[in-house]
This record gives sequence, structure tokens and C-alpha cells, in this order.
Amino acid sequence: MNLIEFDFQKSNLFQHMPLFDEISYAGHNEDKVRHYKAVHEGQVCDILSLNFIRDDEKVLWDAVEDFVKRSTINAADSVRGVYIFDLLTIDIHKEIKTFKHSELSTVIVNVARTLAPEEITMIKYSSVYALIQKTLVTDWGKITFKTAVNVFKDKPEYLDLLIKQLLKDYIFPRNPVILLLNDLSQNPIFDLQNETQQVRIKKIISNLIPNSIDFIPEVYIQDKNGARELLSGSKL
Repeated sequence: MNLIEFDFQKSNLFQHMPLFDEISYAGHNEDKVRHYKAVHEGQVCDILSLNFIRDDEKVLWDAVEDFVKRSTINAADSVRGVYIFDLLTIDIHKEIKTFKHSELSTVIVNVARTLAPEEITMIKYSSVYALIQKTLVTDWGKITFKTAVNVFKDKPEYLDLLIKQLLKDYIFPRNPVILLLNDLSQNPIFDLQNETQQVRIKKIISNLIPNSIDFIPEVYIQDKNGARELLSGSKL
């Protein structure tokens, strides 16, 4: 399924990235790193993304997560079958002010009713982008809510630890790799004035070069201030 057809490129996850011809979802691992396959100018590439938020703002994420989960619970009363609702990304600072449970519930119900067993599609509502899959046909309704957001509990100086997390299984990539850190925090963690942080980031990125035989990963971080390529710190 090409997520471009559902305007996924316009989501807060991809809006600052290069324009792709195709984006497909390939799942996430136990560290909450999401894996996408993409095609850009005829070249296949892997995209590893990690949504994260600083620990002292976790309460905001918990509130928005509860909003969306409540919408899936309400929608389950009006559908027949067992479904998985996987939230890919959301603008938490927008939705904390404008989110309407009933509207998202209605969208979920309308889409869910059209799905055949094992069929999967995307749901878009406001800044919500989620995949929904029907797994079983039943006379009752159940929607399992899933999401993946990392709560960053370390000091900002140790932002490089998230890059290591993204790289863990991709030291020798077969295709070009984009590593995308998506900071949902109102007070972004990336800070050009934090000398220790910047030194640690440059060190880990410089270490990528001898370990990457064919492709050196592109590493980006984005937050409410836009996106930066971490090797140079330049704004996109």
C-alpha cells in the first residue's frame, strides 16, 4: 500500500522530508523504531523513524494518546469484527486543543465497515495518521489500539543515544537509509548551543562512515522548529 495516496507525505512526520514517489510501512521493532520503505527518484531507500518526547512533557502525550484510544473504544461499539488501529503519527500540540472524539470515532467506523478480513488501509483525521486492519469477522466489535512513542528520560546531552537506537540493526545497509528523529516536544531537545550534545552527535555520525560500506545513512531531526540534517546542523 502506497501511503502517498493518503497524503502521508503531508503528515508532521514527513512534511520536511524530500518528496517520495512511494512510501510503504514495514512495521516497528521492540524499541519503537518504525520502518518504512520508500522510492525517491527511482531509488529504493529505507526510512527508520522514531517519534519521541521529553520525559517532563510525557503528560501531554498521555493525554492525546488517551483521546485517540477513547475514540477507538467508542467506535468499537458500532462495528462488527476485530481490528487493529496503529497510530503512526499525530501533532500532539494541535490535538490537545482541537481534538474531537466523536469525529474520529465516526471516521473509524465508516472506514472499518468497508474492510474485508485481513485488509488494511489508512485513516486520516486532522493530524492523525493511522493504519487500520480487520483481522477477524465477528458479530461484535473490538478495536485494539497500538502506537509507538519513545519517552526520552536522559539529559539533552545524550540525544545521540536515540541515533544509536535507530542504527542498531542497520550498520551495513543494502539500500540508502534515512534516519529520522521526530521530536514531539514543545521544548525541543536538539540544541545547537548545547556543546556537549553537539560533540556527541558529531562523534556518532563520524563513526558511521567506516561502518557503512555502500551507503552512509542520512540523519535528520525534526521538531516544531523544522528539520535539520545532523551532520551539518543546517535547516531544511
